[in-house]
Amino acid sequence: MENLEVQKIKPNSNFMPPLLAKFITIVIIVGLLLLPNTAIRSLIEERESTKQEAISEITKTWGNSQRLGGPVLTIPFKEVTADGVNKFKTTIKYAHFLPEKLNITGKLSPEKKYRGIYKVILYNSKLQITGNFKVPDLSKLNIANENYLFEKAFLSVGISDLVGIKESVYIDLNGQRTAMNPGIVTSDIFSEGISVPVDISKDIQFSTMLNLNGSEEINFLPYGKDTKVVLNANWKDPSFIGAFSPDQKEIDSEKFTAQWNVSEFNRNFSQQGIGNFINNKSDLTEKSFGVKLIETADEYQKTMRSSKYDYLFFILTFTAFFLIEILANIKIHPLQYVLVGIAICLFYLQLLSISEHLSFNWAYAIACSSVLGLVMFYTKYVFNSVRFSVSFTLALALLYGFFYTLLQAESYSLLLGSIGLLLILGLIMFITRKLDWYKSFTK
Repeated sequence: MENLEVQKIKPNSNFMPPLLAKFITIVIIVGLLLLPNTAIRSLIEERESTKQEAISEITKTWGNSQRLGGPVLTIPFKEVTADGVNKFKTTIKYAHFLPEKLNITGKLSPEKKYRGIYKVILYNSKLQITGNFKVPDLSKLNIANENYLFEKAFLSVGISDLVGIKESVYIDLNGQRTAMNPGIVTSDIFSEGISVPVDISKDIQFSTMLNLNGSEEINFLPYGKDTKVVLNANWKDPSFIGAFSPDQKEIDSEKFTAQWNVSEFNRNFSQQGIGNFINNKSDLTEKSFGVKLIETADEYQKTMRSSKYDYLFFILTFTAFFLIEILANIKIHPLQYVLVGIAICLFYLQLLSISEHLSFNWAYAIACSSVLGLVMFYTKYVFNSVRFSVSFTLALALLYGFFYTLLQAESYSLLLGSIGLLLILGLIMFITRKLDWYKSFTK
């Protein structure tokens, strides 16, 4: 009886075969190694935040991203309301009229400035703004003529950051040159801008030139019945942003030219109204359009994207390690898996630190080479075989090359990723096609 009891217990002592236990251990190691990579992603976000602070220090004296609107014709009027018995209250309100034609032609001159290791893209713009207003049709607003303050009518141009204005602004009104004044009387349409008194007894032809600094992007508001904007700049990576795409654009390796044509039928507000009739319809960002001067992706964006592939990298690397262990009948300690995993973690830290000083491509090459050299040196002693060490390192190099391709091919990364993973799976299936998994896991 005692022998029988011993025989029953023995199988339980080998309940989990060593190779199966190793497989489960590897899965746990992968999960644990994802934790430091989470910390690295937090570090990337922190460094990017520091970069934004450095950018803000530069742009607050140069000019932030700019949003340009107008000119808009405004006529104040009195509104009389009852305020108790035999008492009346007079309030000044504003009627606004948009131009018939609004044409903006501009040239952006971009430049890069640095604060420490951080870079910001600035620009100076020369904007020629022309167009016309018709004599306002006041009958549509149901306001008595005697309530209008015609002598206080003015034109206003909205500029989101007045710090960017580099010289005095003059406007040509029906052939007469007049200096514009800083500030605006009402914030119905614009929160900041410049203005000038105007005679509204006849149609108005206007023309003005703005010398305006800004950073990274410039946007325009389609306030003309017909709005046409033409921009060109010596910049090879423009991103066209906002509610409307350019009707025409030409981009080459050194410059771009873009043209927008927006009709009143493309927007959700009329040519005239009272108070903030435009801003009630939608947010300004939903109506504006323009261009952002970008570099295809900065070092933090690419490093962050690279770090998001970490789990795949760990899985594929340890899969190769595990297959070598089975196929070559080499015993690899879990701690050795951990050390190789830490080397992979350090790749992302190196990539982040080096890319702050060199281009991302050079940073990727240096970080990749250093990790591959370290892994090849180490695995030579783990496998006790130069052939296996070189094979493993080459497999790792192919993985780095594969993920680098995914980072570069932004538009096709999903397609290339799915094809690549399918090929990797096919290779693993081919290598293990004759492997007896039951036999391996019962060793």
